[in-house]
Amino acid sequence: MKQFLLSSITRLDVVVWVMVLTFFCGSSLLFQGNVQLSFIGASGIIIEMLFIGLAIEIIIESIKHIKGIGTVTGFITNGPEALCVIVGLIAGDVLFAASTPLGSNFMNPILLITAAIICKMALKTLKTRPLYSVVTILSTASLAVSFYLLPESYYVYWVFAAILITVPLFFMRPDEGDEPSDVLSHDGARRWLAPAILLLLAAGYFLDPVVSFAAEQSKAPKGVIGFLILASLTSWPEFKSCLALLSRKKPLAAILNITISNITNIWLAAGGITYYLLN
Repeated sequence: MKQFLLSSITRLDVVVWVMVLTFFCGSSLLFQGNVQLSFIGASGIIIEMLFIGLAIEIIIESIKHIKGIGTVTGFITNGPEALCVIVGLIAGDVLFAASTPLGSNFMNPILLITAAIICKMALKTLKTRPLYSVVTILSTASLAVSFYLLPESYYVYWVFAAILITVPLFFMRPDEGDEPSDVLSHDGARRWLAPAILLLLAAGYFLDPVVSFAAEQSKAPKGVIGFLILASLTSWPEFKSCLALLSRKKPLAAILNITISNITNIWLAAGGITYYLLN
């Protein structure tokens, strides 16, 4: 476990942590918020991000020999969004339920590119199944945008369109069988697979409330919070997955992690909307 904890922390993590502290505490000083509570909230975000990184590292190490690891991680990293959909539906707020998964569809491809640059795999990633990547990312992002432009009476048509577009994209996904496998393995990782998945779900679920608390105490502008902070941090599991996969020379798996995550986000939103319309 100590080995995974150390491997999950990189120089990038430390830089992001400093940026989180600087943003919220600096905003608190600038807009006359509560500096102490802003620091506590920012520290909570850092702890959440640490747990997410640790969970992702263990999960990928545990299943790295499974064929289709990119697809599997694409589903797993959407666990937090699924929990947010459930919470939104329980509260009777369909917009909140759908906004969490749909909002991630815009940040995910940006984080994939960022991870590829960091891992010095940008060119190889761009050359890996570019047609499927572009079509899937543009389609899922367009579906996300269109939902916010529709009145409630058209939600049912959006659900049908979402299914008709994304189901074929899912079954047309590239085969990962030709990507190289890792030589080294950590046998002890498998026993931690189930706890790691639970840790990822819990950390992802509480990330949004912790960020909201820090935002409230720091008095940061809502537009900046929504675009730069919430959108980035809620996609942190996907980002860490891309870093882990690209560091293992698996660009196709990293691409599928993002594209399948985007497709799953559409399914989660469609499922939440369907439940809302039927009740």
